Amino acid sequence: MSTESTARDLFASMTGHEPDGVWSAPGRVNLIGEHTDYNEGFVLPFAIPHRTVAAVGVRGDDRGRVRVASTFAAEPVEVALGELGDLFPTPTGAAPAVPEWAAYPLGVAWAMQDAGITGAGVDIAIASDVPVGAGLSSSAAIEGAAASALNDLWSAGLDKTALARIGRRAENEAVGAPTGIMDQMATMIGGVDTAIFLDCRSLEAQQVPLAVAEAGLAILVIDTRVKHAHSTGGYRERREACERGAQIMGVPSLRDVSVDDLPRAAELMDDVTFRRVRHIVTENQRVLDTVAALRAEGPRAIGDLLVASHASMRDDFEISVPELDTAVESALAAGAIGARMTGGGFGGAAIALIDADATDAVSSAVNAAFTAAGFAEPALFTVTPSAGAHRDA
Repeated sequence: MSTESTARDLFASMTGHEPDGVWSAPGRVNLIGEHTDYNEGFVLPFAIPHRTVAAVGVRGDDRGRVRVASTFAAEPVEVALGELGDLFPTPTGAAPAVPEWAAYPLGVAWAMQDAGITGAGVDIAIASDVPVGAGLSSSAAIEGAAASALNDLWSAGLDKTALARIGRRAENEAVGAPTGIMDQMATMIGGVDTAIFLDCRSLEAQQVPLAVAEAGLAILVIDTRVKHAHSTGGYRERREACERGAQIMGVPSLRDVSVDDLPRAAELMDDVTFRRVRHIVTENQRVLDTVAALRAEGPRAIGDLLVASHASMRDDFEISVPELDTAVESALAAGAIGARMTGGGFGGAAIALIDADATDAVSSAVNAAFTAAGFAEPALFTVTPSAGAHRDA
């Protein structure tokens, strides 16, 4: 059964009738540019074929309430629209007042209301084939689908960038995850066969051709099945270290620190703070170098940049785990052009840029390495750059 059919069936079982419409939004892979988004830096994500679907309808029985159901949970969650402001924002470090899966769509409704957008009560049924906890932005996919639906049903007229801001506010303030806006922008504006070169300060976005298939390549996702959560302490600690580093350097954000400034930074900071800063500064440069290489030479030219990015996340930002390192190292040993962990870290997935005809061989090598290390079997699948959020029906 398709994800759309699953969402429709869930909606019908909850309400007894068909939805007014169906909306969907994709997960994303970040090609390069990790933890740079909340430092107002540069990122290069792309949307993937895996999508979250929201079947949504305006309520006829109680038009002042919102009810959300999901394949993630046995029971729906129902809240009065007027009470969303009592639930959110979530205090820093606290768990949301509703189950976390429900905080994403309810947080979107709250953020839209807080921006002055109101509408009738709705029922929302969510189904997804975006792997959860894999660093593929399953949360932003929920936010993108819900925001797209409410934008239409509440006649809000918001553009995709505004909807991305709504999603980020839900993530930051309803769920309590201190993320940047990369995920929400990728899920809203993704395009077929292109990556999104995003300036996270101005939100200027450019489509950069990836042309992976044309080059005889494929992008292999290696989901380690080690779950991560952005709202946990490690992510927050990294963000605080970045803010501390910017303050020491006397700049608004680490976006304003260049590679040439790093020797001075090393003199001013303790070792841990400096290494956190060095990752962000060099990662921003790697994004710029990757965009230039893609435009000038194509995807075969970016392998070393992907490898350097992983090393920086492993050694300077310290967000890798043994499973991610094994995924990257075994893929490279099997002939991958480049590989790196993707997403917030502490688990999740890695990506490998490989020759398309070597997919089976690289996958087998990765599986063998995981078995030899005593790790659980990873999930492996290829992805292609795909369309962003839209109405399906």
